[in-house]
Order: sequence, then C-alpha cells, then structure tokens
Amino acid sequence: MRKILFAIILAPMCITAQNTTNILLDPWTGNYGGLPPFDKVKISDFKPALEKAMEMNLAEMDAIANNPDAPTFENTIIQIEKSGLTLERVRTIYELWGSNMSSTEFQVIETEMEPKLAGLSDKIFQNEKLFKRIETIYNSPDIKSRSTEDQRLCMVHYKAFVRFGARLDVNSKKRLAAINQELAALFTKFSQNLLHDEGEIFIVLENEKDLAGLPQSFIDAAASAAKSRKMEGKFLISNSRSSVEPFITLADRRDLREKAWKMFINRGDNGGEQDNNAIITEILKLRSERAKLLGYKTHAHWRLENTMAKTPEKAIELMESVWTPAIARVKEEVADMQKLADQEKAGIKIEPWDYRYYAEKVRKARYDLDQNEVKPYLQLEKLREGMFWVAGEIFNLSFSPLQNIPVFHEDVRVWEVKNKSTGAHVGLWYFDAYARQGKRSGAWMNAYRNQSRVEGKAITTIVSNNSNFVKGKPGEPVLISWDDANTLFHEFGHALHGLSSNVTYPSLSGTSVVRDYVEFPSQLLEHWLSTPEVLQKFALHYQTGQPIPQTLVDRINKASTFNEGFATTEYLSSALIDMKIHLSTASNIDPDKFEKETLTALGMPSEIVMRHRTPQFGHIFSGDGYSAGYYSYLWSDVLTADAYEAFEEGKGPYDKEVAKRLIENIFSVGNTIDPETGFKNFRGHPADTKALMRKRGFPVK
Repeated sequence: MRKILFAIILAPMCITAQNTTNILLDPWTGNYGGLPPFDKVKISDFKPALEKAMEMNLAEMDAIANNPDAPTFENTIIQIEKSGLTLERVRTIYELWGSNMSSTEFQVIETEMEPKLAGLSDKIFQNEKLFKRIETIYNSPDIKSRSTEDQRLCMVHYKAFVRFGARLDVNSKKRLAAINQELAALFTKFSQNLLHDEGEIFIVLENEKDLAGLPQSFIDAAASAAKSRKMEGKFLISNSRSSVEPFITLADRRDLREKAWKMFINRGDNGGEQDNNAIITEILKLRSERAKLLGYKTHAHWRLENTMAKTPEKAIELMESVWTPAIARVKEEVADMQKLADQEKAGIKIEPWDYRYYAEKVRKARYDLDQNEVKPYLQLEKLREGMFWVAGEIFNLSFSPLQNIPVFHEDVRVWEVKNKSTGAHVGLWYFDAYARQGKRSGAWMNAYRNQSRVEGKAITTIVSNNSNFVKGKPGEPVLISWDDANTLFHEFGHALHGLSSNVTYPSLSGTSVVRDYVEFPSQLLEHWLSTPEVLQKFALHYQTGQPIPQTLVDRINKASTFNEGFATTEYLSSALIDMKIHLSTASNIDPDKFEKETLTALGMPSEIVMRHRTPQFGHIFSGDGYSAGYYSYLWSDVLTADAYEAFEEGKGPYDKEVAKRLIENIFSVGNTIDPETGFKNFRGHPADTKALMRKRGFPVK
C-alpha cells in the first residue's frame, strides 16, 4: 500500500510525457481507463524513466510554488492533487518489479535509485514557497466554507509537510535530506539481503523417510519446487512461511523440523554479507536522529502522532493488557502438548520446532480435528470464488475474468469488477498467487491506480493481491491451510477497501488511511471465511466435490480459539519489540541482544519465537511504513471484533442493512473523515476492547 509520505508526490497529475521511446513514461492506454504495459517493460528502462519522471514532478511542484497569483485551494491544493501522474505510473511498475520480479540486474538499479527517490521527496517537502502557499490556505477562514473532504485534504497536505520538515532551518533541512537518503539505501539493502536468504537458502530432502507425516499435496509441491531448480526426483523446502510452517506442523522427523525452523528464523541473521544486524543498528540511529531533528522524543512518538493511538504509551498499554492473558494461555497449551509427548514416550521437552507439530496432535485429540482432514476442502481456486461471492453479497460487486490483459508474469490473472446492480465498471483486480524466485515472501495488496474524480474526471482503481502459494502437480488444485485461507480473505479485504472507494481526491482514496486503521477492513473480512454459506458452497473436497461436512465445520468452530495463546504471543512479541526498540534512547543498539533481553524481561515463553525476528522484520526495516506500527494489527482487531458483533447483533453476517452502513462509513470513505468518527457512525459507539478479548477466547474483566 502507498505510504502517506508519497501521497503528494504520487497523486495523478496533468502534465504527461507523450511519444517517448521509453514505454514507462507513456500514459497507460487501452480499455478500463488504461492498462499498465507490463508485457513491454524492460529493466533497462527503469532508471531513465524514474529520472525523467522525477524531473517532471519537481518542475510541476516548482510551477505551483512560483505561481504569482495568491494561493487558493484551486491553484495550489487541487494542482498538487493533479500532479505526479508520470512518476506514479513509473514508480508503480518499478516497485512491483522489486516485490515480484527482482533480479541482480534490477537490484543494481534499485540500489542507485532509492536514495534519489528519497531525495526528491525531501525537495518537495522542503520547498518553502510551496509550504507557505499550503499554510496560507490551511489558516485561511475561507477553508472552513469548503466541503468536509476539501478541508481534510488541505489538513492532510499541511500536516505532511510539517511532519516531514517544512519548518526546519536550512541546515536542519539539509541534514534531514541526508538522513532520508541514507535510510533509503539501508532499507533497500535490508530487503535485498532478506530476499537472498529466502531465495538461496533451502532444504533438499532426498528420500521417502524424510517425508514421513506429510500429505501428498505438500509432497507434490515440494517435488515441483525441486524440479524448478533442476533437482528432479528430490523435494525442496523453501525458506518461506508458506513452505516452512506446514512442514514443521506435519513432518514426523523432529531433526528436520528443527533444521527447517532454524533456517526460517535465522533469515537475515546468518553472518556474512547478507546479515542484517549492522544495517538495523544504523537504521535505528538515523531514525532516532531524525525524530529529534523534527522535534520528537523518539521515532515512535513521531510515527504515532498521526495515528488513532496517538502515543506509543497508549499502544503499549493495549498490547500489555493482551500480553498477560496470552502468555498465561501459552503455559496451558505447552502443558497439554508436553503431556501428550510424554504419553507417546517421545522423551523430549517441547521446543519451538515442536510447537506446531504437537499443537496439531492436541487439536486432533481434543477436537477430533487436524489440518490433513480440513485441507482437502480448501482449494485455492474455490476459495477465490468464495471471496467473489462474499464481495457480491456484502459489497454488491461482481468479478469477470479478462483475457489478453498485459501481465508481468504468466501466473498473473485479471478480473473486471462491476457494480452488480448497475453493471457499471468499478475497477480491475489482478491476482498473483504463486511463489517464484525474485518474489518477496508473504502476502499483500497493492493499488496500481487509486480511484478519484478530481474536477469531475472519474478515475477507476486497479488493485492486486499477491501471495506465495506453492504449486503442486500440473492440472491438480492447490490445497491451502486454514491459516492461509484466512490470509487470502484478509488481503482481499484490503482489495475491497480500494475497490469500494468513492472519494474525490487520490490522496484520500481507498487504503490511504492511518496505519492503525488500514488493517481493520482486511481483518474484518476474515470473518466471512468461516460462515456456513461460504463453507457449504466453496469448501469442496478436491476429489469428490462434496462440501465440507457440517460436523467438521462444527469442530472447526469449536476449536476456533484453540492455540490462541501461541498465535497472540507470536504476534505480540514482534509488535512489542518493534515499539520498544523505537522507544529506546540507546545510541548503538545490538538488535540480537536487544531482542533477547527485552523478550526475557517480558517473560517470553521459551517454546515460541517472534513471528518476525528483528533481522528479518521487513515490516519495520525495509521502509518506514510499519515502523513503530506493527501494533496496528492488534489495534485494528479491536475495531474488527466490535464491528463484526454488529452483524451478529443484527440478522447475521449477510445482513444487508449492516453491510450498507459498513460500506458508507468505513470502506467507501477512504481518509475523507476521521477514522474514529467513521467507526462511531457505523457502530454507534467507540470500539470496545472487550470484544477483542471475547474474540480471542481470553477472560473478559
């Protein structure tokens, strides 16, 4: 998702480059408001295209700043909103390549251009004349006579300039620019190191005994992964979550589980050229210096000023209130697993590489439920159809597959999205489902183009969902875990947030909301996966075509809060480290040491490791986006839990009236209103933290 830092730079613009020899600089052409020319991209085009687009964007901003007429909303704020289209297009494809199609050739360009892009941002935010125009409009009595959306747009631009140094003196501005360029280079190196470890470190299994306990679908995927690396007849466990987690959950070979677990948790922490620890130390030092330069106590205080939480202390208060019941639940879970291991005479003490494996055994014993029983019903393509059906029922959207649309890889597919009632075109949805070399791990959503209608010109959105599922045998369906199915719905929630947008200005469109609100719509959509309507229609056995039995659904629901101690502690430990490391005033932080000492002080159970250990924590060290902000998933889940109870209090998950309020107050408004106001308008009251405790099965005080 677009960072607010670039909202001004990357908004649509009016100046375009025509008839160039570089396809990246040309306006997108074709149907649906224009399509990204992915099939014509050459890596050698990126650098000259970025340099030209940056030059154009800077010229546009200078023209606005030097306008001899008195500053008005129309000749300043509107013109900013209309600027930057060429850079927006180029950067969209450039960033997409970095996430999905990275290579040594591309990384050379990335290393050179990221600091330059950071430098452009600083030149714009430090343009004194431009800021004075914005400030004049922001302080003018006339702004109060404009629409609520106009007022909010002006406020967003004004506060962005202030937060990024517009009021600093000349020397401070110069140092700030240097810091941002140094950080951009470090973020890039961190990401490239992580991509290396995820792509070049793996485990190869040689024979059948190595596969004990693994289902055939996983074995087929591992064989396919090995074949893609010219290791015919062998089985490859890649260094990605989608490969490692099912392996350490299901594999009987404890020694191999340990090997896979250590491979995964040591990404970025293996010494040598790709080790991230020294990079993190430098990032933390620079972030601390920048925060003080901007007048804030710490980086965390700077980041949270512009959020719902407002302060790090408030975010920590929420996290610690959940941490205590979470680790108490972990002790219960470990005791249950240890008891089972002892009954089996395993002769072991539960270690982190045993947790998922024995949790599955306990789940089976307690609820007569295991992944191998559920997974045959979770076909990727059927669940995608289920997401479309939910989008139709709740958001009144329909999805139709398109052919002959330019894509950046043969795996990518495209759908047109329409309003079900009117047939009007809403946008496009791109789906890139599978893992590949050069693609970062995880799952995410992007907006290739934001919805807007500046001065009456309607622009429809283009969004994508990207995942890292492992292909099985050709022609056979890809089966995924229940956790992966949740993630699929989660990321689709982000896409629906973008597709539902109905605002005027691109800077306020879709998912361009504060960090601890952006995960709310996505986490909310996860609830619809487990509804009977979705499971009965789309959770179909890949061999028989029969829907998942209601008895199995009942067992899934009964076990819905099983292992919640593990899930919450795994996440919260990462969120607490993120916040505490960015609150630290130490001058030279050793990341591994800080992580170990902080977790010990928190009472971190020895049987669990952070979901994202510090040397691989891309959320917070591959850019500023989620830095001191990983807590936002928990903050958003407070909203999520309370919001879903609105459906439960109504006619159920498909209550049309509740859905209408949800769209009107949450999904369609982007950042045009204060998020607290939007939530209250939907729910009728502020979010209640007790709803979160109920959702997670923890005691409610």
